[in-house]
Amino acid sequence: MEITPVSEAIGAEGTGFDLRSLADDEVVAIKSAWSTHGVLFFRDQPLSPDEHIAFAERFAAIDVNQFFAAVETHPQIAEVRKEPDQKHNIGGGWHTDHTYDQVPARGSILLAQEVPPTGGDTRFAGVAAAYDALSDGLKATLGSLQAVHSSRHVFGDQSEHAKAMEGRLGNPEAVGDSVHPVVIAHPETGQPLLYVNPAFTTHFLGWTADESKPLLEYLYSHMVQPEFTIQFRWEPGSIAMWDNRSTWHWALNDYAGHRRLMHRITVAGVALEAAPPLVAAAG
Repeated sequence: MEITPVSEAIGAEGTGFDLRSLADDEVVAIKSAWSTHGVLFFRDQPLSPDEHIAFAERFAAIDVNQFFAAVETHPQIAEVRKEPDQKHNIGGGWHTDHTYDQVPARGSILLAQEVPPTGGDTRFAGVAAAYDALSDGLKATLGSLQAVHSSRHVFGDQSEHAKAMEGRLGNPEAVGDSVHPVVIAHPETGQPLLYVNPAFTTHFLGWTADESKPLLEYLYSHMVQPEFTIQFRWEPGSIAMWDNRSTWHWALNDYAGHRRLMHRITVAGVALEAAPPLVAAAG
């Protein structure tokens, strides 16, 4: 059993594991690698819904998404689906999940059920490496800021995005807002992480949206440079488990006329704390 990095910035692939029957030491190894690499990939894991749930619960309690339609027989599992005649997919832009929650989810475990013959990959970005590449001056500025996150414009009843999902999203009355530090400390490793994203971050606390836009757009373009990103090709039975605190993801919508069906379980996180202030180098 091995966990091998797939890039310097983000991601690792686990081989030799049977996720249906993990020993305790294997779970410890996966937990550590998840925190270190941000996203883990496993192939040939044909988990049943019950096995998918049991695997997720080895890491944390399940955090049921309030907006996604659930698998009918297993409400803990969200259905991420696009039918051949539908134009819009779920997750079709850079984002990280649940930043609009007061206590954001730790991460998600996505299992491929049906995939198109070509396309339908998912891209991932490593926000830890992106943060490390910033200048000390910008790091210090960002470390003093908080950002407002909201689900209203995405999942609310007036949202054009929700309308485009054609019934695949629901519960618009559950929308809300949150405030988090722009630079958080990873709860397990302590690593500083940029915690903003183009889907749910609306502005910096105490700034207007117009004032916030130039800096946010600079950060967004910086965070998706090729050296910080990878792309994963799905097969039936593939699993990606990503850490929402240290990664972004983007489900590519390049498979018109084909079905793509994924089962997603999200697991609970902890309250986020700001990373310690940057200490200027002597001299």
